[in-house]
Amino acid sequence: MAALPEILLPFARDPGHSALCLDFDGTLAGIVDDPVGARPLAEVPELLTRLAARFALVAVISGRPADFLHHVLGSPAGVELIGLYGLGHVGPDATQWRSVIGEVVSRALEEAPSGVYVEPKGLTVTLHWRHAPEAGQWATAFAARMEHGLGVRTQPGRMSVEVRPPLEVDKGTVVRSLVEGMRAVAVFGDDLGDLPAFAAAAELRAQGVAVVRVAAVDGESAPEVAAQADLVVEGPAGTVALLEQLAVAASGDW
Repeated sequence: MAALPEILLPFARDPGHSALCLDFDGTLAGIVDDPVGARPLAEVPELLTRLAARFALVAVISGRPADFLHHVLGSPAGVELIGLYGLGHVGPDATQWRSVIGEVVSRALEEAPSGVYVEPKGLTVTLHWRHAPEAGQWATAFAARMEHGLGVRTQPGRMSVEVRPPLEVDKGTVVRSLVEGMRAVAVFGDDLGDLPAFAAAAELRAQGVAVVRVAAVDGESAPEVAAQADLVVEGPAGTVALLEQLAVAASGDW
């Protein structure tokens, strides 16, 4: 096994005060044509369980609904699974937007050109155009129209755009809420929606916390993600390899 990168040594030395905050799609699971079919790499659920037994916090923070994460990951012991970028944990401020998002879903289903997949998630909805690259302009314009007309917010992603409530809740706010008191925090991500988590990690570094921002990249990745990372790995396989190194190091077997 390759040597643990020096920047991760604080996690191996003090796992009881260290946190791992992980994205799902593109980080623990490969990007697939049909978002419903996304699954983690085979070794991920067991690896997460091993990590949670050593580290103070292991969390998967995703734009997917929490129920989806529990289904595909098997509710690994000790791992926090947080869906919809934390929107499900903010109470009435978010739930009052459910009907508005429902209207966006209805309009999208009526207007979307062939090949666009409308993915309702309750409090958010994502428009995917991987099967119809030429429809990207339509999806982006539709989301902008919803933003202007209904007061929602949009978040670009990999050949997709998400429409969500205009609340100050994102991966950054979730990370900040989870890692209080930690001496080391690692954030893993692959897409633009992970940049708020990277920014939160940078704030923690300024406060003296040992921080590592890990970008899981491939040929489709937005360059901003790698540009703001401290380590870059090749897609989910690179993430798993690095997490395996951490699991071994935290066990003292290195």
